[in-house]
This record gives sequence, C-alpha cells and structure tokens, in this order.
Amino acid sequence: MSSTIAGNGAKSLVLASGRAHPELATEVARELGIDLLPTTAYDFANGEIYVRFGESVRGADVFILQSHTAPINQWIMEQLLMVDAAKRASARTITVVQPFYGYARQDKKHRGREPISARLMSDLFSSAGADRLMSVDLHAAQTQGFFNGPVDHLWAMPILTDYVRSRVDTTNVTVVSPDAGRIRVAEQWAAKLGGGPLAFVHKTRDITRPNQAVANRVVGDVEGRDCVLVDDLIDTGGTIAEAVKVCMAAGAKSVIVAATHGVLSDPAAQRLSECGASEVVITDTLPIAVEKRFPQLTVLSIAPLLARAIREVFDDGSVTSLFDGNS
Repeated sequence: MSSTIAGNGAKSLVLASGRAHPELATEVARELGIDLLPTTAYDFANGEIYVRFGESVRGADVFILQSHTAPINQWIMEQLLMVDAAKRASARTITVVQPFYGYARQDKKHRGREPISARLMSDLFSSAGADRLMSVDLHAAQTQGFFNGPVDHLWAMPILTDYVRSRVDTTNVTVVSPDAGRIRVAEQWAAKLGGGPLAFVHKTRDITRPNQAVANRVVGDVEGRDCVLVDDLIDTGGTIAEAVKVCMAAGAKSVIVAATHGVLSDPAAQRLSECGASEVVITDTLPIAVEKRFPQLTVLSIAPLLARAIREVFDDGSVTSLFDGNS
C-alpha cells in the first residue's frame, strides 16, 4: 500500500492582473502563451474596491501581477484584495508579482517615531495570503528579508546593459553613480560595459524634505568620456537631472541615464528633457503616460524577464539561473 495518493491532473499556472498596468500584464501573458484570468474589478462610490475572478482557481498556482503606480495606495489595496480572493478560492499557491515594490524607499528609520513602511508592505501581503513575492530591482536588497517566505529579486540590469552597450563606445565609458551609496551597482554596470572607470556624484540631502537633494561635484574621471549615469528609479528627476549637469560641467562628452523604474512624478519629464542627457533609458515596470514621455526617453520591455521568472517558479526551476547561468 502506498503512503501517497496521486492527484487528478497536472499543475496549472494562472496569471491574474489588477488594473494598474494592463499593457504589461497582457504582454507577460503573451510571453507565457496563456490568457489572463478573467477578473471583474471596480470602485464603489466611496472608493472601496471590488474584485472577483471569473474562473475557478482551485488548486492552481496563481500569480497576481500589479504595478504600484499612482495612485499607489489604491493599486496596493486592489492587489491585497486579489490575494485574499485567491486564498478564499482555494488557490494552491499565491505569488505576488510587484515589478515596482511600493514604499520600498522607506526600508529603515532615518529618525525616531517613523514607520518602516517597506516591512509593513510585506506583512500586509503575508497576512492576505501570499506565499511568495516577486519584484524587480528593489531599492535595498535587504527588503527581501522582510517577507517570511521566498522572494524572487529580479534584475533589469541585463536588459538595460545590453541596450546601453549598443549606444556607447565601450572603450570610452565611465559609469557614474548618482551618490556614494550605489557604488556597488555602478561596479556591476562597469563590469558589463567593459570594465571602465567609476565615478560618483557627491550630494547632500535633507532627510526632512522629501524628493530634494543637491548635487555638489563629481568624484572620478569623466572629462571627455561617455558617461552612463545609473540608478534604480527616477521619481521627480531632481537628483538625476542635477547629476547630469554636474557631469557635463566636469567635461563629460555625453551622459546617458539608465534606471529600472520610471516613476516620473511631475516635473520629472521637463527636468530630464532639459538637463542635457542624450538619452534616458528605463523599463516599463510602471506605466509611462503620454504626458510623461519626451524625445530623449527610451522604454524597454520588462515582460520577457517577468514571464521567464514566473515560468521558472511554476516549473520549480531556478530564478537565479536567469542571471548567472547556473541552475
């Protein structure tokens, strides 16, 4: 007599999406070769959200995709409700796919009596019923430790570096970090672009005034060189725009900006279009509205990366192998 009972049928993968970034969800589904789970979602008159899945998800591995764009709290709440709906509908596993992790910048206390909002986010999704989180280029890698379960931390760097390599002379590149704290990321970029020199922009920031920083000077060799200024996200664009100007003032031949997440809150589009950067390269982890686009902006698709990672998780494969080649 066997100690196990064989189940009926094979595993099933289901991809559901909230309303924040339907274009990305449709593209991920296309990459996976499936249709999105039919979902009804709408707002009541007082702003409360209703969601319901149109098909059974019992016993399925459900991946719930939502980009935390503005209005960010609405879309986070909608994703939480979708997780709860999947749990109560007897999904086998629930993976929360957050290409951009909301509140990721609030990952520690700068001063007393502040919340650690990034930790609260993980707790909320855990309480709602999520078994696993998947995100792209977290603001701080240690945020993975806030969730008591598997966290797939995907890198957009291969997508970005492949594109940027085709836009610059790799024998004349200096990779520039917008501040001293992201030098490690700049080192990885430099290795991908041929091992050129590094530089960083010395800046000061008043922690009591959000979205404001002052770029003072660039430390490193940028004169006559093609500079690639790298960061994880661009919000109002003030820091990046000032960093571009500092590099150009120090004699840089050109500056390309590369970042994963284009939050692009006003007046980012104007700042970036006028700062002197030859190109601003981002991915579509967040939707980029028409009014946020400008001539120098290039948007690369993150859907193939998300689809490959979702497939690896579903097949019990290795997400790490997507980046280092080892399974």
